[in-house]
Amino acid sequence: MTLGNEPDRMAAVRRYEILDTPPDGAFDRITEVAARRFGVPISIISIVDHDRIWFKSHHGLDVEQIDREPGLCASAILGKDAYTLEDASIDPRSLANPLVAGDFGLRFYAGVPLTTSDGFNLGTLCVIDKEARPIDEGQIADLKALASVVVDHLEIRLSGRLAIAKAQIMAKEIDHRVMNSLQFVSGLLAMQSRTVSDTDAADQLTLAANRVAAVAQVHRNFYTDEGDQASAIAFLRRLGGDLSEILGRPLIVEGDEGNVPTTLIQPLGLIMNELVTNAAKHGAGSIDVTYRISGGQHALIVCDEGDGLPDGFDPSVEMKSLGMRVVKALTQQLRGELTASSRSEGGACFEVKFLPDVHTAGNIV
Repeated sequence: MTLGNEPDRMAAVRRYEILDTPPDGAFDRITEVAARRFGVPISIISIVDHDRIWFKSHHGLDVEQIDREPGLCASAILGKDAYTLEDASIDPRSLANPLVAGDFGLRFYAGVPLTTSDGFNLGTLCVIDKEARPIDEGQIADLKALASVVVDHLEIRLSGRLAIAKAQIMAKEIDHRVMNSLQFVSGLLAMQSRTVSDTDAADQLTLAANRVAAVAQVHRNFYTDEGDQASAIAFLRRLGGDLSEILGRPLIVEGDEGNVPTTLIQPLGLIMNELVTNAAKHGAGSIDVTYRISGGQHALIVCDEGDGLPDGFDPSVEMKSLGMRVVKALTQQLRGELTASSRSEGGACFEVKFLPDVHTAGNIV
């Protein structure tokens, strides 16, 4: 049992990330059973913070927290055994307590510490009544058993969070290795292009090297964003800087600020990569990338200054180009719509429209 070390105890409280979390039916059922077992109106699962006692579950009581100073739970966590007051009005430990002497009129209290596997008392499971009553060893044993169930729930949730965090770290490591492998392949293709005498073959190898290098940059920029939401325009600007350097073409990225689910960031980057690579191959001048948000709909637009599109070009059926097949597949993954048009001043524009809040997309690369 680890007692008397308040800084370490508070570190344990923070480790479980339980303070100020929403109500939870699993804990509410425990306090309901505890109140029924003792025949009392109030049962509480409390967590003792540095200056307050916060209630994870408060059966029969509307209050969500109280100051630490008058709280009996703060006394209950100082030991390893149950803390009981059969008649608080005559017990020397509680005579001056405001909850006993004041309007609340507490008379009966029984609390059992919520003790972690490494011996820290986070708070208590307690039962309260405004009438004095006896308590027997069987009831205390039941209260301890219910307190153990509370701790089991906390341990399971902590283990789940740690497992998710570990999986995310592994995913980042895998993606980092994928990025390094892609960069290595890109370098080999670039070296090979310089040793080939056939101009068309050299150009195709250079194009392949650039495409692989660009996909590597999509992976690199993807893990710059953390959390469930990320700024699409910020990601596209970072990626645009990398693509401009790889392709040796001026690339302008502008647009509206707005977050999208992080799961959509990588598909967006891959679409931009393919459209920009296609524009660099077939278009001329600078390449413009625009990200627009209107009425909840998001749109990624890539335009070049080339000769425009051939008559009758339809991206929904155009399947000759590998790049267009990739863009079409990624657009379907976003449940979006791909359109193309020629610019009046010369050049072509490709636009992908989608609604980010109607689905969760997964990564395909």
